[in-house]
Amino acid sequence: MRKEQSQKYKYLGLNIAYYRKERGLSQSRLAERINVSRTHMSRIETADCAVSLDVVFAICDALEVPPEKLFAFRM
Repeated sequence: MRKEQSQKYKYLGLNIAYYRKERGLSQSRLAERINVSRTHMSRIETADCAVSLDVVFAICDALEVPPEKLFAFRM
C-alpha cells in the first residue's frame, strides 16, 4: 500500500469494523463468511495490508452494506 493512501485504508478498516460490530459479528465470523482468515480480517480492519475490491465487495455482501457506505470517510 502506498503511504499516501494509508489514511484511506485506515478509514475503510474503521468503517468495516463499525458495520461488523453493528451487526453483532466477530472478526472470525465475518472472515468465515468471506473465506479469509481471521488474521487477514484483522489486518484489513487495522489497515495493516491493502485489500482488493473483490474482498471489499465480499465484505459488503456479508454485511449487507452498499460499497459507498464503506467508502464514506469522515475526515
